Amino acid sequence: MKKCIYCKCEIPDESVIDFCERCGKGAFGEKMFKTILENMERAEKKGDLYQT
Repeated sequence: MKKCIYCKCEIPDESVIDFCERCGKGAFGEKMFKTILENMERAEKKGDLYQT
């Protein structure tokens, strides 16, 4: 498990973002959080997150 960068609660290792849903919605708002999550998941599927 990794930890949220804001509140330090545990989040799954498979998460494409480094913060929990509660903190993400609090920091960015529900609509922007959803957009960020969708874009990050799309980038992961394309392989764009793991660059050397």
